[in-house]
Amino acid sequence: MTLERLLNRVEAGSTWIGKAVAWLIVALMLVVCAEVFKRYILDMPTAWVFDVSNMMYGTLFMMCGAYALAHDAHVRGDFLYGSMKPRKQALLDLVLFIVFFLPGIMALTWAGWIYGNDALAIHETTFNATPLPVWPFKFVIPLAGFTVLVQGISEIMRCVICLKTGEWPERIKDAEEIDVVEQQLAGSTLVDEESRKRAIQNVHEIDEAARTRGMGADTKL
Repeated sequence: MTLERLLNRVEAGSTWIGKAVAWLIVALMLVVCAEVFKRYILDMPTAWVFDVSNMMYGTLFMMCGAYALAHDAHVRGDFLYGSMKPRKQALLDLVLFIVFFLPGIMALTWAGWIYGNDALAIHETTFNATPLPVWPFKFVIPLAGFTVLVQGISEIMRCVICLKTGEWPERIKDAEEIDVVEQQLAGSTLVDEESRKRAIQNVHEIDEAARTRGMGADTKL
């Protein structure tokens, strides 16, 4: 197995985890809607929904971190980075991963493991009329930290490959906003065929220009 195939498998794992955990948003919506119905229609509010919604959203937020890292979706303060050549980008990323990412994420994983074990040892629960166990939620912290750490190591290897070859390795593809826009335009009955094709082409040109700039190539307005 080549190194790039191994990196793609790690990305595929992070993507699968992100998509699986994303279903929590559906469960969260159903729980909140049920609580609104019970509270305002039946006048029967529940004491545990607030804690459950916090735990579900927190799990969703933390467990999707590896997915976001795998698809380069984390927020980046791009002042000079976009105009750099791939090797300079890789060098900068490599330094930042080693100096800041690895110590921080390892500290998060270790601290989360301690918090989870402490919560389990005392059978920690929430403070409401219907107490819920807290330790399962706290164990999500080290689990999320571990998944991000594995993906981060994969990103470090990407930097090494780019430093050697001068090009970033290809990432696996996943659905993006541009795909949704294209589907909506393709199925629209409010615009004629020529306008639809022109709009789709413009969307692709904008996306390609953004990708080219992100890879460090020179672009002209």
